[in-house]
Amino acid sequence: MIADFILCASLTAVDGDTVKCDGQNMRLLGEGVPFVSGIDTPEIGSHAKCLKERKLALIAKGRLNDLLAENGLRVMFSGTVDRTPSHRPLIKIYRRNGEEIGRKLPPR
Repeated sequence: MIADFILCASLTAVDGDTVKCDGQNMRLLGEGVPFVSGIDTPEIGSHAKCLKERKLALIAKGRLNDLLAENGLRVMFSGTVDRTPSHRPLIKIYRRNGEEIGRKLPPR
């Protein structure tokens, strides 16, 4: 399947590895395989196993929000969805210089 670019009027971090594009949650694919390699940050809120994980999740979310504040980001749909019940689209986000932002986030 050919990947498609997605236009987002609003792009914000839900957590460290999920973004919301115009109200729809999307999972960052990064340069790996979902749930095997690539971007995987600590869980936020009630999904966290402990207080330390919650704190690390907030740091990861903040870092992703910082990256999303840059101008000229390009969002690309991979052509597939994740295996969770919500079937979030798997995406990559590229900086203006062509770097995939997953290179700036924690690897699995």
